[in-house]
This record gives sequence, structure tokens and C-alpha cells, in this order.
Amino acid sequence: MSDTIAAVSTPRQPSAIGIIRISGPGAAAAAGAVFRPGSGGKLEEKEPRKLIYGTLLDRQGQEIDQVLATWTPGPNSATGEETAELQCHGSPAVLAMGLEALFAAGARQAEAGEFTRRAFLNGKMDLTQAEAVIDLIEAETGEAARNAYGQLNGALSRRIEEIYSGLTDVTAHFHVVLDYPDEDLAPFTTEELTEHIQKALDDSRALLKTYDRGSMLTEGIPCAIAGRTNVGKSSLLNALLGYERAIVTSVPGTTRDTVEERLRLGGVLLRLVDTAGLRASDDPVERLGIQRSRAALEGANLVLAVLDGSEPLTEEDRELLESAGREAACICVINKSDLPQVLDPEELAGDHTVCVVSAATGEGLDELEQAVADLFPAGQDEAGSLLTNERQAEAVGRAAEHLETALDAVRSGVTPDAVLTDVEEAMDCLGQLTGRSVREDITDRIFSRFCVGK
Repeated sequence: MSDTIAAVSTPRQPSAIGIIRISGPGAAAAAGAVFRPGSGGKLEEKEPRKLIYGTLLDRQGQEIDQVLATWTPGPNSATGEETAELQCHGSPAVLAMGLEALFAAGARQAEAGEFTRRAFLNGKMDLTQAEAVIDLIEAETGEAARNAYGQLNGALSRRIEEIYSGLTDVTAHFHVVLDYPDEDLAPFTTEELTEHIQKALDDSRALLKTYDRGSMLTEGIPCAIAGRTNVGKSSLLNALLGYERAIVTSVPGTTRDTVEERLRLGGVLLRLVDTAGLRASDDPVERLGIQRSRAALEGANLVLAVLDGSEPLTEEDRELLESAGREAACICVINKSDLPQVLDPEELAGDHTVCVVSAATGEGLDELEQAVADLFPAGQDEAGSLLTNERQAEAVGRAAEHLETALDAVRSGVTPDAVLTDVEEAMDCLGQLTGRSVREDITDRIFSRFCVGK
């Protein structure tokens, strides 16, 4: 990290403000080469962390914009290095010329996520906090944003550190007893060792259980819209989205494949899947679509079971309601309330949450939104303390497995040094969460999610 990097950190489209970031040794000097303070002098001579008004120059030294500039000396900066920032008008052309001028002054183009990677490598944040940066950028609901912000502030790191610290006490005590026998230190009793490992195991399992909720926050809840043909599944999808995403006709079997969209409903992020109508069919294409529909049902955490309120309940409807409620939350959506009603909601109210709607007029959609919010209320966990991706969950899962093995070994009377081998393996897994002991290919994968300039 001996070089200086620069990048545009705002979207490449016309906007009110566009920002160029610079980090590395000589960042202020590089910014100063393309920035002329209105008060005279050089940027690096100005007081740090203060906005300075001046003019942006292109690589030929011609004035191209009126901007604000600031610089921060390391290590007390976002990346831990000397940094500078140019706040320009959001013209893509101006930003491109400003960046070219910085390259001519000795900076190079930053890679995707390189600013955040430097912050991690310089100890400004750990890996869970780095992952929180991209989660915060991509958050689609208020709860997801609050959780990402809490994780960025170290809530998850503190939870991991508590487990790691307890295991450190165990291994440190063992090694002191082993290495300094003359100090007359009492080794852990079997009961004490069991208690310490059991607590770490319980805490790891509790942390692992947060992954389901955390992944739903960041990725959305898989939600299948299911029902027999022509009950209005695609019309309901379109009504919820607010535009015609799926083709709607009166011909049965129009939808022959799953149609997927993301939607925030009741403050909950859903991954909506409109499925093909469930029925017996001789059409090989439709049969394939029905197979995909059943797979979507099996993978859903929420099923919107759509019924036609203008027709009596059929055996296909009953089979859907029975299968949908086995593994997933289910809302029975009685559609077509704008038509004369035949199906009585009271017939279904005992077993399912029931909403009567009209996809054609929008009637009842507010009640459906509230029903979704009631099924998936905001969690009580401290914001930021949830595992939110597969990497984190896999590491905690492996730590728990090693702790289970260690606990079994203690109870079997195995010598403490053999027990602590698994304890230290568990610590290594926890260390991979925060970056204490992570491989370079893992960090490469994490930062590949980032955009250039972040």
C-alpha cells in the first residue's frame, strides 16, 4: 500500500454533487496538484479536516469546476492513510477530467473495494464491519439498514469477541500451567473446563441461529404466489409491484415459468415468485413450469395461497392450503372481491391468516401488507448482532462443531492438551469471522462485492 489511489465514489450520472476520493501517501499533494484554493497556497498546507473552497483543474491546468476540498492525515482517517476528497458538481465529464488529472499527478485508479480493504488492513475495521459497509449500501429496508449500521459499529464483532475471549482464557490458563510448573497454578478442573466450553458452545449456537433472520434481512424472504390456474396470481404480482411484470390473460396456463421480483411489503423484503397454475396438464412445457412451481413452494418461507373468491373451494385449493402450511408461513389470499362472492372467508379463518383482495382494483392490499408485517415482525436482537451471509454462518458452524468435539472429549476423560486442540480450532474459525486468521482468497471474495470508490 505504498501507492496512492483515486476513484469517483458517486454514481457516474449527472447529479448535484460528485465526489473523488484519494488515499495513500501523498494523497493531499496529489489532490493539491489538481486543486487551487481560493485563498491561495496549497491544499496540504491548509488545516486538515476543513473544507476549502477553490477551483478544480484538468491535466493541462485549465479550470473546469468550482469545488470543495479537504484532506486528513493518517492514521486518523477512514482508511488509516493520508486521504483527500474533492467535492465537485456531479458532471460525469468533470469527474472524469478531474480523475485523469489525478492520474497524471501520480495516483492510480482504485480497484473495487480498495478503500475499504485498506481500512481493514490498517486495522480501522474488521471483516464483519467491512461486510457491513456493502450491506448498508445495498439495504432495501429500514431494518436491514439499521442492522448493517449496527454491524458497522461493531455489534457483531463484540458478540464474536466475547466468545473468543472466553476461549482465550481457557487456552492461556492451560499454557501457563504447562509452561510454568513452578508457579504452582492450579489447572482447570473437569467441571470448570466443561463449564467454559459449554458456555462458548451455547453462545456459538445462539449466534448461528441468527443467520436465518439475518439472511432474510439482506436477501429477502422467499415468497411463492401459488394457486390453481386463473385465480389471479399474476394479477396479484402486478398489483403488488405496481406495474405489469407478468402477462395476464383469461387463457388457463398463461404463466408457464416462475417469474421472480423483489418487493418491500409491510417493511419486509420479499423475493416474490409468481408460479405456474397448479393443475394436471398434458403440455410438456406447462408441466415443466408446474415442476418449478412446486420447487418454489418447497423453498419458500412464505406462501401466498391465492383462491378465487367468485368460485367455490376446490380439491386443488384444499391440497394447496394443506401443503403450503406444512413448512412455511401461509396467507390465504381470496382474490376477485370485485366479483360476486361465493367463497366464504369464515370457511378458512380457523387454519390460516385470510385476506380478501381484488388484484384488479387494489382493494384489500393494505390488509395483505399488514398480514405480512405481522408474520415477520422486527426482531428483538441488538441491531447489527445478526449473521448476514453464508461465510459468517459457515465459520460459526465450524466453530460450534469443534467445541462439540472438545466437550465430548472432556466428558470422555481425554487429556486437556487434546481437548484444547479443538478449542484452538474453534478460535481459528471465529478469527476468520473478524479477519484475525483469514486467507487472502476469502478477502478477495468479500471485497469483490464492492463498487469502485468504496
